[in-house]
Amino acid sequence: MAQRLNINQWAEEDRPRERLAAMGAEALSNAELLAILIGSGTPEKSAVDLMKEILADCGNSLSRLGKMSLHDLQRYKGMGPAKAVTVLAACELGKRRQAERAEERPMMGSAEAIYSLMRPKMQDLDVEEAWVLLMNQAFKLIRAVRISHGGISETAVDVRVILREALLANATVLAISHNHPSGSPLPSGDDDRLTDRVRRACDTMRIYFLDHVIVTDGAYYSYRDQGKI
Repeated sequence: MAQRLNINQWAEEDRPRERLAAMGAEALSNAELLAILIGSGTPEKSAVDLMKEILADCGNSLSRLGKMSLHDLQRYKGMGPAKAVTVLAACELGKRRQAERAEERPMMGSAEAIYSLMRPKMQDLDVEEAWVLLMNQAFKLIRAVRISHGGISETAVDVRVILREALLANATVLAISHNHPSGSPLPSGDDDRLTDRVRRACDTMRIYFLDHVIVTDGAYYSYRDQGKI
């Protein structure tokens, strides 16, 4: 009888690792994902077939698989202690991920909310910094990214960097914020020109430009609130 091929002898398009890299984890079956973890089967049975057998005995339920003991798993030919431990560790990680509460993303739909987020980051700086706040359609923050760190009176901001960060985060809404070390929240001509460049770039990319908020220790200026966006 011909020996069963192990995973690294399969055609490349059939290998679970290569398929995951090419198509994403969601394209693989539970048996294929578990096969990646155990790495090999037996001369008669591939890693995928071995995991299909074990899953079938669990009613194809990952929950029931996670309830199996090391002894239960090692009854299957090809499932030694190391592979059994790996499978149960993966099941436990799945349980822990499910148990974790999703981190609540703060709402950034107002200038006041943006100021509350950014003031602690910038209130004590003696130079200007600029940040982009990336959000989803519900104005919930995806992340805030510092995009420049400059001089006492101004900082250079590349609009291309702002758009790159937005596209990488799949953001549909963005705001920008920078500080004035002078303590005056009033915008400069450069601030006005930056706001206009960002607005036009967002219009082109169909991203909603929410606001440009200038931060000082104790006050802020909102282009949105002032009707300038």
